[in-house]
Amino acid sequence: MRFIAVLMLACVAASAGAQTHRPPRKPATPPPVAPKTEAPEMKCPTPLGVGVATKQPFCDVMTGRDPAEGIVIKIPPHKGPVTLTFDLHNRHTYSEEQTKANRAYARYTATIGVLTLDNTLISRAVVQSEFRRASDLIDCIGGEAGPGGVKAVAPTGTEPIMVSIPEEEDSVSLLGEKLTVDRIDGSATYASPGRPIAVVSNVMIEYRPAPSPKPPRKKGG
Repeated sequence: MRFIAVLMLACVAASAGAQTHRPPRKPATPPPVAPKTEAPEMKCPTPLGVGVATKQPFCDVMTGRDPAEGIVIKIPPHKGPVTLTFDLHNRHTYSEEQTKANRAYARYTATIGVLTLDNTLISRAVVQSEFRRASDLIDCIGGEAGPGGVKAVAPTGTEPIMVSIPEEEDSVSLLGEKLTVDRIDGSATYASPGRPIAVVSNVMIEYRPAPSPKPPRKKGG
């Protein structure tokens, strides 16, 4: 009996020792917040209009030097970098007369910048496209008493753009840099401020929302 009692005490002591050296449990790590994709709040100083077929709003990109005067895209509170996507188009002034005369050909190369509001360049985007006939237009823009009640200016060519925005930014601006146009009768480059040189549509952002702040601890009574 004495042997059994000693053995039981040894087992209890061993168990207690094992419990003493067991590492503390780490608190469970909350799962990462799922990313969200949405159309951001955006300031478009010079809207081109809404597409007749696509019902998509199109916004002119103006040349300039002040990001605050560009297309300003606001980013909600977030964690980590943000992915900005949009479609970049050239803009063409359609002429039925030139098209029928086979003199409507134009090749456009537009360059814009994606900038922070303190004028730091994040990335450049370029769209190059050619126009020959009406079917090269992306859409017609409603809103004027022209033929069919549409504007003569319309987007042509599409370049999908994707830009990674640093985590610390809460707004970015799209600002035009230059436009080169090659026509049958020659070429020209435009870069003076205040000129519409490109069009954007389908602006979207993908981001991880910032975690909700922890509620303050209640003070003891």
